[in-house]
Amino acid sequence: MHIHALTTGTVTVTTRWQSGSGSYPGRLLRALADPHHTEPLPIWCFVIPHPDGLIVVDSGIPHNANQPVWFPPHMRLVQRAARFQITGPQDEIGPQMRALGFDPTDVRQVVLTHLHQDHDGGLHHFPNAEFLVARAEWRAAQGISGSMAGYLRQRWPADFQPKTIDFAEPDAIFGGRATLTRDGSVYLVPTPGHTPGHLSVIVQQGDHALFIAGDTSYTQAALLGDQLDGVSRSGQLAHQTHGRIRAFARQQPTVYMPAHEWASRDRLAAREALPAGV
Repeated sequence: MHIHALTTGTVTVTTRWQSGSGSYPGRLLRALADPHHTEPLPIWCFVIPHPDGLIVVDSGIPHNANQPVWFPPHMRLVQRAARFQITGPQDEIGPQMRALGFDPTDVRQVVLTHLHQDHDGGLHHFPNAEFLVARAEWRAAQGISGSMAGYLRQRWPADFQPKTIDFAEPDAIFGGRATLTRDGSVYLVPTPGHTPGHLSVIVQQGDHALFIAGDTSYTQAALLGDQLDGVSRSGQLAHQTHGRIRAFARQQPTVYMPAHEWASRDRLAAREALPAGV
């Protein structure tokens, strides 16, 4: 089972977006006002060709991701702080999958780590897929409060109705899980903090676990240093999630792959695990 990492363009964020300090919402305001930006960062999506069927984790951005958003009112500040670079439709996830020999119409499940626009922007490429979202994430995205929190529902397909996940199976570290495959090798765990219902995907391969982390942290170093980003709504939950991931990695070699770090693909290729004793 060879897992593929694809990036749908890149994003530059403010330095205080990538690495924040203080409590929310002050931490968010400092991230939005920061005049300094990072170098371009990837927007990783993952294709898992499991025998049960194709699984995709996150769907990246569309080619018109920089189209202005006028509601909520602060969204223009967000778009200034997080700038996308994508050359055209050929950089979206569907064409990239076809270039690798995968047909997006064959995808069985699309797992969304969370519902921010750089993770749910390619939903239209998967007309036959079942979409999976944590119930807490789906709830957080609804209504005016969801719009104010940055969930851009107006960009979702009109018929978007994902299956919501409750993590009802026992898990000693994460408090619950949801298994996707009959062999138990692919499962979901709750990793809230960046958003209320953020989830991550674990793929068991031999003695290694591949941890598809979404935005649990922007880098592996941030995980190891328990560093918050600038936009995580709950610092307390993010710190708890970091601790649980490190506890998981102490039990078995774990390849940690956040969505916005170039090294994630290199770690995947080399099966480079988190340092022992994290």
